[in-house]
Amino acid sequence: MKKVDVEKAKAAIAKAEKIAIVTHYNPDGDAIGSSLALYNFMENEGKTVDAIIPNRFPDFLEWMPNSEKVLVADGHLSQVKKVLKEADLIFVVDMNAPHRAGRDIENLLLKSKAYKILIDHHIHPEIDCDVMHSCVKTTSASELVYDFLYKHLKYGQDKLSLAIAQCLYVGMITDTGSLTYSCNYPATYRTIEKLIKRGVDGEDIHRKVYDNYSESRMRLLGLLLSQRLKVMPDKATSYTYLTADDMKANFYKDGDTEGFVNYGLSMKGILFTAFFSERGNKIHVSFRSKGTFDVNQFARKHFNGGGHRNAAAADYFDTLENTIAHFENVLKEYEGELY
Repeated sequence: MKKVDVEKAKAAIAKAEKIAIVTHYNPDGDAIGSSLALYNFMENEGKTVDAIIPNRFPDFLEWMPNSEKVLVADGHLSQVKKVLKEADLIFVVDMNAPHRAGRDIENLLLKSKAYKILIDHHIHPEIDCDVMHSCVKTTSASELVYDFLYKHLKYGQDKLSLAIAQCLYVGMITDTGSLTYSCNYPATYRTIEKLIKRGVDGEDIHRKVYDNYSESRMRLLGLLLSQRLKVMPDKATSYTYLTADDMKANFYKDGDTEGFVNYGLSMKGILFTAFFSERGNKIHVSFRSKGTFDVNQFARKHFNGGGHRNAAAADYFDTLENTIAHFENVLKEYEGELY
């Protein structure tokens, strides 16, 4: 961050009376981790603060400190509107464009006159904020929150509570598959060292996040792998999908499919995978890749989505059959990179 942005951000925080924190639709571990880390920090500073998410987060994150205080716009929109209207400082975390928060929150963000600070690790930020703390060479928005508070704004480590450290750690491990991708940065491990020294129990958090799934999620995963997996070895590609009926029959809850896309990439010889899930009038698509194949560019060009080089997502407004057919058809353009 530039020195002038550091000074502006610190002044805005000191002046702020009502703070709102906003993240993206279908919030994952990093969205919740970065949001709650900021929430806990600002609450400890005596601020009036609200963390807002568009829809519910996965059940296996409900143990996180102060997660019960998060405002869910889906079902509490009038309260969210009031908070955003009255906020004099808004943090936008883990999203690079206002539409990623859903139409209702997007409109509120665009109309808000509050001072805005972006903390994000996706490429090409498309949101106008007064301070932009944006960097792609990092594990997560959560790691950037740590940098923002403790490296750039230079709040002392005495202000790094255990609750804040736990939230940051969750964001960092979930956005890297437990430090298996997007994590080859020495600074990342220095940050993790600080979190562990503060009292974070990495083994306990791993159990809470990865060994805390519902029976319905496990049955849905079984269906996915046994009946909804297609492998195209000649294209070094696989994909999986779930219909709306699949999810309904297995009592789907928000977050149950978190991480499903990664299974399609775990096979020998596969460099690219996609996971399609039917959600109302749209198909949500998650992309993952190994090595140099850029799924961010793939998602942007063919599905109006985006993300990172090896992890991206999109919403495609067509039937499931047509969306998968489109995916298979555009793969033909990548013969030199994948086949």
